[in-house]
This record gives sequence, structure tokens and C-alpha cells, in this order.
Amino acid sequence: MELSKINRVYFVGIGGIGMSALARYFAKRGLTVCGYDKTRTKLTETLELEGISISYLDEISTLPSSFLNKNDDSLVVYTPAIPKHSEILNHFIDKGFSLKKRSEVLGIISKGMFCIAVAGTHGKTTTSSIVAHLLKDTGYDCTAFLGGITSNYNSNVLFGNNNVVVVEADEYDRSFLTLHPDVAVITSMDADHLDIYGDKSQLEESFHLFAGQLKPNGILFAHEGLPLDNSISYAVSNSATARAENLRVEGHKFVFDYADGHHTIKDLSLMLPGKHNVANTTVAIAIALKLGIDAEKIKAAVANFKGVKRRFEYIVNNNNQIYIDDYAHHPEELKACFDAVRQLYPEKKLTVIFQPHLFTRTRDFADEFAKVLSTADELLLLDIYPARELPIDGIDASFLLSKISLENKKIIEKDAVVNYIKNTKPELILTVGAGDIDTLIEPIKNTLTNV
Repeated sequence: MELSKINRVYFVGIGGIGMSALARYFAKRGLTVCGYDKTRTKLTETLELEGISISYLDEISTLPSSFLNKNDDSLVVYTPAIPKHSEILNHFIDKGFSLKKRSEVLGIISKGMFCIAVAGTHGKTTTSSIVAHLLKDTGYDCTAFLGGITSNYNSNVLFGNNNVVVVEADEYDRSFLTLHPDVAVITSMDADHLDIYGDKSQLEESFHLFAGQLKPNGILFAHEGLPLDNSISYAVSNSATARAENLRVEGHKFVFDYADGHHTIKDLSLMLPGKHNVANTTVAIAIALKLGIDAEKIKAAVANFKGVKRRFEYIVNNNNQIYIDDYAHHPEELKACFDAVRQLYPEKKLTVIFQPHLFTRTRDFADEFAKVLSTADELLLLDIYPARELPIDGIDASFLLSKISLENKKIIEKDAVVNYIKNTKPELILTVGAGDIDTLIEPIKNTLTNV
């Protein structure tokens, strides 16, 4: 498929974070862009304000006339999360439209460019965002397709004037195998998406295949400890090739030194807390140095990186109350998030509001979730967010709650959370999850700021 011959694009599932980035990319290129999503969100409303037409009904009658019959200059992009019985999706299939998965389109766009791809079961959104920011802020420049809204740019797609592209490489449905990067990063290979892969060994095999798709003379960075040959290791340790050393907390910021045997950068200051985010920043620095970017420019860019929406994002931060929101939805992510909170606020009582994501993930990692959640001081557990899944008998919030050893725990309905917060006034609140828990952010914020 030649993108230069495409004049209009329809997105089935346009509200997804990766889909919306592609929609913005094509709109910026001057193409006619429209799409469908089942749910109206802040992101879809923003896309509409940017001139993209969106329907919220899965009905053929909502399609623009130009998409009723096949056109050679039309492209349809869909996400695997769309149900197979979708009326709109099946219309495009029946009419013989050119249909591409989001990942396939990303592969086509990046094919002729110098591609930096960041993969991993967690950490890829923050890491790719830091890489893109270092390249942008230092003047090196890049285009970037990201899995989150970066706070510095308030967008999930960045536009550059050179041939460099930064992409988040998604392992779900083996999507990242459409990419052939010049530089690849693998942040983690913990078991996840077992509904797709079956077991951890199959997941790891996909990451090995991804690593094998490097272009000739390509560079692979892998977090220290991952079983990947011919890679440059990175970590917060003294033994990794690219390493963060002398890590300390100073005024609610994480400060560290970078070293790799060739370069040393002292006293880097990071607004984004947590040892895991220091590791993410470390590999981004290593990439920037490989590209020949000046160390002092890198240091300044690290200092002004504001993070990614819903990745340890401060919603309220005053003398009386602190409210942090995070996208964590895997036990390892929860652990890293909790550790960062405890390092910053060791004396405060931690109230956690957690929404489990997917019945299969809750089932497969129930013991691991329970172990981490038991370390909170107070837990408010929401019902499982199903996303693309149908319920599984016996797998619900009560099932997970029964495994949690914490005494101060309860299941709570989403619409009861705000009143609970209003009445109890917790001093340190953490909302975590990848479902629709983000719809609570503004109501909780308003309740805390109006107390």
C-alpha cells in the first residue's frame, strides 16, 4: 500500500490512544479523517475539536457517503479490540475496502525512516515519551507515535522535520512484529496478555522475534536481566552497561548520575518519581548519546520532562492532601508505583483505589495482585473492567478481595467513591487502573479542592 495515494482514512476504534495518534498524523497531512468509537471521551472530543468527524453508533447509516463503497484512495484502520461482530467493521470487509491494523500502518509509515522502537510489557509509554522529548527538546527532532498524552506537548503524536521516528511497539496481538527498527528497546518481558499468548514462553518468543527484526547494524537496548543476546544492558545498578548510579531523593525529585564507560553525566534531576522511571530515563539518555546529542542538552531536557498523563500524575498536591493517578494495571507496575509513593511519602497513610483490568489478567495474576495490594494502608476495590472480554465464572472483585490480607479493604461502586473521599478526607490517594477509572479523576479532584 502506498500512503501517498490515500486521500481519506476511516478509523474503527478511533478513541484508542494509538489509533488517535495515527488519526492526528493523517489529519496533519491534510487527509480527510473520520471514525467510530463506542464511547465519547475527552480524547475523542479533542479530536472532534481538531476537525475529525466521529460517530458513536456502530451503524452503517452513520458512515460518510465516501465510505459506503470501496474507493482506491480510501484506507480503513481498525484495532483488534473491536468486536468481530461490529456492523461497521463487517461493512468494510464485505465491500472489499483496504483494511489495515493500526500496527501495520505504523510499520508502513516507519519503514522508510530511522526508527526507534520501544517495547515491553510495561514501561514502554514512559520510555518512548522520554526518548521523544530528549530528541525534541535538544533540537535533534523526531516524529513520534506514543501510547499516552505527554504533558510537555499535550499530545500523543509529535511532528518532526527529519527522518527520525519514535514509536511505541505494542506486544499485544504480536503487533510489534510489523516494525523493523534501527534502535530497539525492550523494557520488560513479564508475563501478560496470556489470553493471547497462552504462557510466558510464547510471550518471550515474540520479544525475541521483535529483537531479531532490527535492521542491519541496528542497536538493541534491554533492561538488565532480560535473556536477550547481543543487547546493551541498562538499569539502576552498578553492573549494567548504561547505568544510573548514586540515586537519591531530593525535594520530591529523583536525582542520579549516568555512566556507560564512555560518558558520565552528574546530578541529573527527574520530576517523574520512581526507580523504574530512572531506569526508563537511563536508556533514553543512552539513545540520545548514541545519536551524538550533547550531554548538557540532555541533562537540561531530562530536568524539564513533565511526564505522561496517567503515569504517576499529580492531580492534587498541597499541604493537606496529595492525589496521584497512575495507569498501572499489572502487578509489577503496581509494585513500582507503590514503591515510588512510599519513597516520597513514607509517613503518610496510603489510600489506594484500584480497578482491575480484564477478567483473564485478574485470574492469571490474582496472587501477585493480592500481594501488592496488601501493602496499601487502605484499599477501595472497584469491579473488574472487562474491556474486550466476557465475564468468567467466579472471577470478580470479591474473588480478588478474598486473597488480599489487608484488613482495611472494601469493594466499592464507582459512583460511591467521590462521597467516600468527601467524608473520609484521605491524606494520600492513589487511583490505579487501565479501564475507565480515569472518569473519577476530575470528580475526586473537585471534591478535594472544594473541601
